[in-house]
Amino acid sequence: MKVGVIVFPGSNCDRDMQWVFQGLLGLPTRMVWHQDSDLGDLDAIVIPGGFSYGDYLRCGAIARFSPAMRSVIEAAEQGKPVLGVCNGFQILTEAGLLPGALIRNQNLHFVCDRVPVKVERSARLWTEGYAAGQVLNLPIAHGEGRYYADPDTLKQIEDKGQVLFRYEGSNPNGSWNQIAGICNDRGNVLGMMPHPERAADAALGNTDGLALFQAMTAALVSV
Repeated sequence: MKVGVIVFPGSNCDRDMQWVFQGLLGLPTRMVWHQDSDLGDLDAIVIPGGFSYGDYLRCGAIARFSPAMRSVIEAAEQGKPVLGVCNGFQILTEAGLLPGALIRNQNLHFVCDRVPVKVERSARLWTEGYAAGQVLNLPIAHGEGRYYADPDTLKQIEDKGQVLFRYEGSNPNGSWNQIAGICNDRGNVLGMMPHPERAADAALGNTDGLALFQAMTAALVSV
């Protein structure tokens, strides 16, 4: 069982992800350069935060066409777990693996803070380690994190229970319906703006994000 972390020029959370999976959970973890298209040895794939390709054009727009992402799309279609955090979430929407888009924050400012995030439901692959309605304290750091979808798409993902995380109380970026994280219809692809990897190690004083990675690991072990 092996996890892959895609590394783009401008990624800055790739080593954080590697530490969680390899350092804390003991899973073999391969750092995958964006030009590498051979992902056949991977059981799960993570697209980390950062500024892929400098976020030129718009966040994730160039990364979407990388050789690695073409293989990520194939892996997702095969049912393998794919997690995208922050810039990774943006890339997943650009690649069409998740509906909607991430646009400029409502106040047009970059936000860096810790915010309360509510778990909408307990889903086996991602949030089994949490209780529905549980509120987590997770870091955010983004300038284009405002989730947007047309009304029909928004209704569809709400009706199908694809919203897994929602900002609790204040809405730090103006996301529609306070959406902080969604999965695809099949449930194997998750994108979220808050950073669970920055809240996974007790040395940082917060482990609210660790259960997400533990649930993902448990799902892989049981396959």
